[in-house]
Amino acid sequence: MRQILDLIEIEVLKIIEEENKPIGTWAIENILRERNIEVSTATVGRILSKLESSDFLEKYKNEGRIITTEGQLALKKAETINIINYHQEKLDKIISTEVLENFIMVIQARKAIERETTRLATRYISKEDLNKLKKIVERQNERAKSGDSIADEDLEFHRTIAKASGNSILEAMYNIIATFKQQSKLFENLRRQINSPYTSSHEKIYNAIKNNNENEAERLMAEHMDNLMEDVLTYWHKYSSRDK
Repeated sequence: MRQILDLIEIEVLKIIEEENKPIGTWAIENILRERNIEVSTATVGRILSKLESSDFLEKYKNEGRIITTEGQLALKKAETINIINYHQEKLDKIISTEVLENFIMVIQARKAIERETTRLATRYISKEDLNKLKKIVERQNERAKSGDSIADEDLEFHRTIAKASGNSILEAMYNIIATFKQQSKLFENLRRQINSPYTSSHEKIYNAIKNNNENEAERLMAEHMDNLMEDVLTYWHKYSSRDK
C-alpha cells in the first residue's frame, strides 16, 4: 500500500506530537540526530514547510510548530500503512513461492474467510450488490464459452461478496490474501495446465445468496475452495513427479 509520508516526515510528526508543545527547527534536528537520522537544518525546514502546507502542522506564535488534528490522523494512517505493508511482505513470501504447503495455506485462509463473508453476504447483501453479482456471473459465463480469461470476473465476484458481508475487517483480509500478486490469474493458469474444466460454482453460489440460503451458500463456497485445493494438488503432483 502506497505510503502517504516518507520516513523522515513520519519521524518529524512523531517528535512534534510527543513534545506536546511548540517545538522549533533546531530542536527537531537535534532529536532526529539522537535517533540516528542525519539531516541538515535546511532539510528539516523544508520538511516542516511541506507538512505545514499540508495542514499537518501549524505555527504557534514564535515558539515553533504544533501538530494539528489532520497531522495526528495522517500520522496514524501512515503507521497503519506500515503495519499493513509489513504483513503484505510476509504474505508475498508465502504467495509467490512455489511450495505446496504455502499454496495450501493460502487456500485454507481464503476458505475460512470466504465461508464467513458468504454467510454474511447472504444475510445482508443489497439489491445493488446482488444485481452486480448476477452481471459478473453472466459475463464470466460468456467469457468462458469464448475461451477468454475469466480471472478479472473471478476476482470481482469474490471481492463483491466480501464487500457485501458488511464486515470491513473480513473484507480487508480477503483483499490482502486473495488479490495480492494476482491470485486469480495465477490459479487460472494453474487450472489450464491440468485441463481442469470451468464449472458453474459461482452461479450456484449466487443462486444460494439470492435465495437467502445461508447454509447452502456457505457450503458451496467451501466446496469451491476445496475444488481449488484439489486442482493445486493435482498440478503439484503432476509437475513435481515430471521433474524427478
